[in-house]
Amino acid sequence: MPRRLSRNSSLLTNTSRRRFLQGSAAALAGVGLSNCRRTIGETETVAPADDTNAAAPASGTLQIYTWADYTDDELAAQFTEATGIDVKIDVYDSNETMLAKMQAGGGENYSLIYPSDYMVTEMIGLNMLTELDQSRLVGLDKIRDKWQSPVYDPDNTHSVPYSWGTTGLLYNSEVLTTPPTDWNYLWENSDVLSRKMTLLDDVRETMGAVLSSLGYSYNATDAAELEEAYQKLLELKPSLASFKSFGWQDELLSGDLLLSMVYSVEGIPVSLENPTFKDVIPESGSSVWTDTMVIPTSAPNVDAAYEWINFNLQPKVSQETVERLFFATPNGEAMTLLSKELLDNQNLFPPEDLLAKCEGIAPVGEANVLYDEYWTKVKSA
Repeated sequence: MPRRLSRNSSLLTNTSRRRFLQGSAAALAGVGLSNCRRTIGETETVAPADDTNAAAPASGTLQIYTWADYTDDELAAQFTEATGIDVKIDVYDSNETMLAKMQAGGGENYSLIYPSDYMVTEMIGLNMLTELDQSRLVGLDKIRDKWQSPVYDPDNTHSVPYSWGTTGLLYNSEVLTTPPTDWNYLWENSDVLSRKMTLLDDVRETMGAVLSSLGYSYNATDAAELEEAYQKLLELKPSLASFKSFGWQDELLSGDLLLSMVYSVEGIPVSLENPTFKDVIPESGSSVWTDTMVIPTSAPNVDAAYEWINFNLQPKVSQETVERLFFATPNGEAMTLLSKELLDNQNLFPPEDLLAKCEGIAPVGEANVLYDEYWTKVKSA
C-alpha cells in the first residue's frame, strides 16, 4: 500500500490502513489484491473456520467492495493461504458512492460489501441484500451483546458487524495551543483556522456535526433545524480548505492544515505515529458508526463470501487486524486478546459516558431530499 510520509521522519515505518487512499484519486478507483498467496512472515497462519454446515468448499475468486481501511495485503494473503480463494478488492469513499454503483449495475461482480449501519437498513429496503443463512456463520456468538441484534438489522438477518468507531477532530497541538473540545470551536476560531481546516466530504457526517453544534440530533428531520444547520455551515464555508474524507494526511503533516474532521479509524494512526497530532471526540457528542459485512443479492460467489465472513469472525484474525489497522472491533473475544495500550486508548474505545452522547447515523426518510439540496448548495457556494 502506498504511503507518503517521508516529510516527517519521526513517523513510524509500519504501514497503516488509512494510508491506502493518500496517493491519488486512482487509488479510490480500485486496488487489486488478487493472487495474494505468500508466506506470512512472523505472523501465525490462521486456520480456516470450521464451517461444517457449508454446502461445499468455496473456490475461485472473491471480489470485495469496501472502505479502504478494512483490508490489507496481510489479511488477504492469510485468507488465501487458509482457503485457497483469491481475493480482489475495490474501495469506495462513501456509502452513497457504493450504493450508486450497485444500483447502476456496476456491482454485479462483488460478492461481499461493507455498508455502514444506516446504509444496511436502506439496502434491505431496496431488496439488495441476501438474508444470511445463520447456520453457515461460525463465531457470530462472539459478537458483543450490543451488536447481537442491532436496530439497523434486527437479529443480524442481513449483516455481520465488522468494525465501529466515532467521528472527531484531529488537530496540530503545537500550533493550536488551545485545544478543540467541541464542534463550536470551528466557528469560534475560524480566523486562526481559515483555509487550514477540512470537514468530511460526507453529507450525513458534516451536516450531523453542525446539527450537533446547535443542540439538535445528528439525524434531525425537522425542516427548520436543517435550514439552520445549512446557514451555519454556509457561514463556515469560506474558512474551509476543502471537504475531504481521505487524503488529508500529507497536508496536515506539512502544516498546510491545522485541523481535520476525521473518522477515528483515520485519526488514531496519525496520532499514534506523531504525538503532535491529537484526536478528540467533541464533548457534546458525535456519530458512532458501525460498518458491516453483507452479501448482495447479485453476489456471484456466495460460498466464498461466507468463507470471508467466518474467517474474519475468528478472534485471532480480528485481534491482529485491529492491531495493524486501528479500528474498534465488536468481537468480544478478540478484545480479550488486545494489548492494554490499545484497550486504554480512549479514541479507539471511548468511555461509556461519552459514547452515551453519540448517535448512530440513521435513515432520515424524506428528509434526504433536504440534506442533498443543502449539501449541493454548500459545496457549490
